[in-house]
Amino acid sequence: MNDLTDKIVSLCKRRGFIYPGSEIYGGLANSWDYGPLGVELKNNIKQLWWKRFVQERDDVVGIDAALIMNPKVWEASGHLKEFTDPLVECKKCHSRFRADQAEKNKCPDCGNKELSESKQFNLMFKTFIGPTEEKAGVAYFRPETAQAMFVNFKNVLDTTRKKLPFGIAQIGKAFRNEITPGNFIFRTREFEQMEIEYFIRENEWETQFEYWKNQMIAWIKELGIDVKKIHEAEIPEGERAHYSKRTIDFEYEFPFGRKELYGLAYRTDFDLKNHEKFSGQNLKYRDPNPPAGGEEFWPHVIEPTWGVDRSVLTVLLESYREEKERIVLKLPTKLAPYKAAIFPLLANKQELIKLAKKIHDDLRKEFMVAFDDRGNIGKRYYSQDEIGTPYCLTVDFESLENNTVTVRDRDTSKQERIKIDDLTNFLKKSLGGD
Repeated sequence: MNDLTDKIVSLCKRRGFIYPGSEIYGGLANSWDYGPLGVELKNNIKQLWWKRFVQERDDVVGIDAALIMNPKVWEASGHLKEFTDPLVECKKCHSRFRADQAEKNKCPDCGNKELSESKQFNLMFKTFIGPTEEKAGVAYFRPETAQAMFVNFKNVLDTTRKKLPFGIAQIGKAFRNEITPGNFIFRTREFEQMEIEYFIRENEWETQFEYWKNQMIAWIKELGIDVKKIHEAEIPEGERAHYSKRTIDFEYEFPFGRKELYGLAYRTDFDLKNHEKFSGQNLKYRDPNPPAGGEEFWPHVIEPTWGVDRSVLTVLLESYREEKERIVLKLPTKLAPYKAAIFPLLANKQELIKLAKKIHDDLRKEFMVAFDDRGNIGKRYYSQDEIGTPYCLTVDFESLENNTVTVRDRDTSKQERIKIDDLTNFLKKSLGGD
């Protein structure tokens, strides 16, 4: 990893954003656990996404489907046959990696040029249903969230009475037996996706593709990501997924290179057509509108996909600052784990502690807030700056006299006195201003 990524990893471990998975047992390669602050950041991203793409739209509904599905799903989707990466092995150090990572046909670990012939490696995680590991009990952890939305297309259609165009959204875990995971939480074997399958008529696909491309760019801006670091990569035929007629990757300038952040694909009618073929169930859409009223057809699909973990990493990288003696996470306020921290000026004055705790208890009904009475006030400021808390509220002796507190802004370090009774409205207004 590079210097900036190392700093982010250190910060995440030190302050409770992300821990190495199974650490007390020596860890598990490329396994990561989200800590108290990390889970708040991650949830804030997911909630913001759900609000934008489901709650505020009439044409998108959500589901939450099972992680393990009938294995026939993966036969129909093509994953059992097509979901592979080319695997090579170094004959000297015996490292295994994807063939496309062997630049100039050299091992990326030791530089040896003697490599095995490439062979296809299926990325699906196999498991078994039942008490014995028998062929009849073979199942797979889902490698993507998309298929559950296709399998439930008819259920959603029948229960919501949606008309084209409309989408099904899902946030959920997926599992891929990656040959070479790495770069912190960028590429892991267990990850989370935010995804929409948007069902359309075939003649609309180019217009809808452009529309969703713009929606994804707007989302990138909402996360506070510098769009100058985003590059649209058109994936050529032969490199696209087997179901795709057009794919764009939104690549970000990570410290370890330009890599895919999000993806947008036009899946044609591949999925519904194949699930109908393998299941024997009618998955066509009946057009209710004249002049085509009564016509049945398989809707085509535009698929925008957002990686949750990659979103977390990118937001952290974009927010990290070193300003003289302090480290600051300048997170967008709506993403910050804690919206405010409440301090008593002195930890040995019960009257200050009592009032500070009351303010904390009142505010936590509306916001995630922290209470901190450790060390001197300057160290508390720096501590909250490092985890991205937008505002620090200090209860001092003046607070006891006039019911005001000192409010310090994370980004400017400016301070102002605000009445205690006005704090909720102040935070609502300030936090909604991003």
